[in-house]
Amino acid sequence: MKATIDRSGCIGCGLCPSICPEVYQMADDGLAEVIVDDIPSGVEGTAQEAAESCPVSVIIVE
Repeated sequence: MKATIDRSGCIGCGLCPSICPEVYQMADDGLAEVIVDDIPSGVEGTAQEAAESCPVSVIIVE
């Protein structure tokens, strides 16, 4: 599984890294970014939960 973020729509709320810090972090510009190429199998559920919790729906997990 892979995660992507449309950073142009990110509002920098910090919710995704608070839910799944193994996959997401806040970049120096204040926007979220994906920090792994492939989501580790043990955190696929939390990576998806973070995507579903995004208030602006800019995270895609597939």
